[in-house]
Amino acid sequence: MRFLATILAAGTCLAQAPLAEKIQSELQKSGAPSVSVAVVTDGKLTFAQGFGKADISSGRASDVSTRYAVGSISKQFTVAVLLLLEEEGRLSLDDKVSKYFPDLMRANEITIRQLVSHTAGYEDFAPQDYTIPEWLKPTTPRATLDRWAKKPLNFDPGTRWQYSNTNYVLAGAIAEKVSGKTLIAMLKERIFEPLQMKSAGDCLPILSGDAIAYTRFALGPPRPSQREADGWYFAAGELCMTPSDLARWDIAFLEKKILSAKSYEEFTRETLLANGDHTHYALGLSLREIDGLAEFSHGGEVSGFISSNAVFQTRKGAVVVLSNQDGMNLVQPLSDEIARMTFLPPSASAPKDTDVPRVTGVVEGLQKGKIDPALFTENARFYFTATALGDIKSSIAPLGKLKSVALARQGLRGGMTFRIYRAEFEHRTMNLSIYVTPDGKFEQFMVEAAN
Repeated sequence: MRFLATILAAGTCLAQAPLAEKIQSELQKSGAPSVSVAVVTDGKLTFAQGFGKADISSGRASDVSTRYAVGSISKQFTVAVLLLLEEEGRLSLDDKVSKYFPDLMRANEITIRQLVSHTAGYEDFAPQDYTIPEWLKPTTPRATLDRWAKKPLNFDPGTRWQYSNTNYVLAGAIAEKVSGKTLIAMLKERIFEPLQMKSAGDCLPILSGDAIAYTRFALGPPRPSQREADGWYFAAGELCMTPSDLARWDIAFLEKKILSAKSYEEFTRETLLANGDHTHYALGLSLREIDGLAEFSHGGEVSGFISSNAVFQTRKGAVVVLSNQDGMNLVQPLSDEIARMTFLPPSASAPKDTDVPRVTGVVEGLQKGKIDPALFTENARFYFTATALGDIKSSIAPLGKLKSVALARQGLRGGMTFRIYRAEFEHRTMNLSIYVTPDGKFEQFMVEAAN
């Protein structure tokens, strides 16, 4: 744990204890064996910690040295290799596939760029979120291409966006053909070694310190998961590493190291369809936002693992969340919550429910058709006419007892605090849209149907 202590001793604006408590709480609620997290703030690794068990049977804990499979996060590394080869003039992303593999379906119409932006049309060979028998037998990228990249396309190139691992197997095969080296060798030489990503590499063979893969059936306990055999994921998802090493890549991405500025522009530019429609995808990167905070990100899932890697350029930050269980909804929501806690001001991030008792009292009063005028501004008292109070009472009283009120989000507007609450009654959940003045009075208190 000396490495982690060094990280934390470096100092950061991140509140370490609340973050660790949040991660531990969400892990316990999920029932997953473990989760491992790395956070970059101001261009530096400021948090790295494993939580839970990397191996349930032995009781081995997850720590900062535990490797996890990162699945489709591997795709951005494949893109980086292609961009490096383009910088050297050895290929162009606008080259047609036929230049390298002329025997594939409509290879003279499809570009490398369309492969790595998922607009090529080749059918995905691995859409399942569980292990199928075929994946337990070793294969080769060429065998995958012979079977899946010679089928009729799902759509005309450039006309639609559809996620396809087949695209990346072909992209990796092109990179190997151009360079004369294996993809893993290029990654180690050009990216992993320069960035000192010592844990990064192929997931096979499985190392003794790696996290064990688990799956889950509905709400059952974690069960050991069978891993895919050699050759299946290749350039689409074959990598394993620690969160800290993935964060090293994120820092290099933020600092525009490894690649040229022009390459990073290509890397992060959204791909548009032939008709101009948006895809919200660049090259191996999804374009998202969290409460207005722009994000380049990608998730990953292979048997027994789920991962998320998110980079926030405007904050010089990143969040990496890796877990050794599939079949759950923990990693992406947790990544978003960590980003809110780390990069957004308190008014925009997940707030404390300090006003819940008072809000609860108002709702219970409205079920009886009453309000305490002292709690409201003059404008709000004007809103609560006899007709309004009567309609509110007649519509929410039948919903039964108010079971809970939870603050969903908040922000600032018009010199006031704007809050959305979820009010759960016995028979239905409603939204509360509220404005609170600086002196604590309700300028607005509207009860609305929840989605």
